[in-house]
Amino acid sequence: MKNIINKIVAGIVFFTVATSCSDFDEINAKPDAFEATEVSAKFFLTGTQIKLYAPDRYPYWRAQIIHGDRYAGQFTFGFNGSWWSDGLGYSYNSGYTDAAFDWMSGYTGDLATYMKFVETGGLLENEKYYAMGLIMKGLYYQAYTDVFGMVPYSDVGKDGVVLPSFDNQSDIYQGVIAELNEAIQIIGSDTEIGDGLSGNDLFFNGDLQKWKKLANSLKLRMALRAKGADGETFADAAIAEAMGSELLISEEDNALIEKDAIIDQFKNAAYGDVWHNFGGLGSKWKVSEVLIDYLRDNNDPRLTKYAKPIEGGEAIFTKPTEGSGVALFDKFVDFIVTELDDANVPYTRVAGVNEDGKDIVTVTIEEGEYYIGQPSRLNGDIQTHIKPNLFSEPADYIINAKNQSLDIAPEVVFTAAEGNFLQAEAILKGASTGDAQALYQEGIKQSMKMWKVADGDIDNFIASEDIALLNGSVDENLEKIAVQRWIAAYTDGFEAWAIVRDSGYPTKLANGVSDFDIFSGGDLNGAYPARMRYGSAAYNTNEENTNAALQVQGPDVQATKLWWAK
Repeated sequence: MKNIINKIVAGIVFFTVATSCSDFDEINAKPDAFEATEVSAKFFLTGTQIKLYAPDRYPYWRAQIIHGDRYAGQFTFGFNGSWWSDGLGYSYNSGYTDAAFDWMSGYTGDLATYMKFVETGGLLENEKYYAMGLIMKGLYYQAYTDVFGMVPYSDVGKDGVVLPSFDNQSDIYQGVIAELNEAIQIIGSDTEIGDGLSGNDLFFNGDLQKWKKLANSLKLRMALRAKGADGETFADAAIAEAMGSELLISEEDNALIEKDAIIDQFKNAAYGDVWHNFGGLGSKWKVSEVLIDYLRDNNDPRLTKYAKPIEGGEAIFTKPTEGSGVALFDKFVDFIVTELDDANVPYTRVAGVNEDGKDIVTVTIEEGEYYIGQPSRLNGDIQTHIKPNLFSEPADYIINAKNQSLDIAPEVVFTAAEGNFLQAEAILKGASTGDAQALYQEGIKQSMKMWKVADGDIDNFIASEDIALLNGSVDENLEKIAVQRWIAAYTDGFEAWAIVRDSGYPTKLANGVSDFDIFSGGDLNGAYPARMRYGSAAYNTNEENTNAALQVQGPDVQATKLWWAK
């Protein structure tokens, strides 16, 4: 294993050097550099995978945690002791936005370098590696355009084009689907490349047929997302093609990246690199109310895999003596206590006066194991009353530190659970035929298996819980599928956020917030974020084309809906 990791590290280092040099042959001429005959495209593939799904700590923190996971409504800040209110990200801040945009837009160069090396006539020409590159490109552009909307696509990599124009989402979706079809055709019936790729392919250990399944599954995801969007004409054909092909549907099909214990956090980060490295509560977070409620209230065995029980005990709320918090104190305490009531947590509530003569309310939770999610988008006024011992943290499996011989949840690329849910959705939408309920239940099963839920607990959930049945109207059943896709996308925040924007579920998230005594309206005036703003680099390096995109798409604000959004 260590030898494999060392090869991966070497590949990343070499990849970084190569992307910063305009003349690859010049590197090979140096006596201390790799010879071209010694270099395999497999090393470049490893770096391409890591930089998109497990980048260094800076974007991991500012893009995934601060934006993706929180816009998804699955993680929350804003408890007493957190560095921020949970309104962070809902009002524009160039420092945080730029970190996300620079990481996503910057990946274009990494991908282009890889593709140049493996394409026909490239130094490392190999059509199978090229096919995998096309699939990586599809994964990237689906995420990139679903976060920002119009982005450069068709001009990228063209000779002589320094400032690429922005493409609309419909064209990007169609272009990606065409390239996925090309990749599928290139792979054909081949199963492996034969150059020792296995240890360097972090998705599938060199199994080309699984790459082909990934291409078909991504095509199905994108076609279903595009279906019914303004002017869309291609989705039904793409759905039919994907549904007639092999997809990611079983446990061994999951596209996941195991967390590495050797590559440091500045090349390959994990949640634990943020959770443990800053000390105290400041950079930590809680699991959201919406997610915990769905799991807890439906006896979902993933609850203990996703979150920890609350610490509980005593929480003392102190009434301020000045400011708006005086008049709102009772409302704040009532709001928090209602969260305990909704979770059926037994407690006592006693009003009193502390030694300083200030009014207090003491809430004491009875001993027991309780899961309570923290509401999303709480504002700075209520923050001092959001006691961290009253809300659930993520399970250790998610936030474990690296290099401690502890299991850490892998990075999610594409799951078998989603492969099944997408098929059920296609059937319910009349775009295909089949047993939607069987596929829906298989999706639930595969999600639970991925999170190490015992088989007996899975069977019991499917046999006994109403949420495991597609027993309502078409709209009600589509809601169930969307919610289960969202639950299954836990720790894959950008995709979970896209599911909410596309489906409108969970409605408690999609509907936004309105009580600004409690919640942060931000720049959106309480609405759910529809996209992220472009980073400063878009204007500093490509202003004319950025502004041209805004004339088509709409203002560069979070409220501007994307082409496919509900």
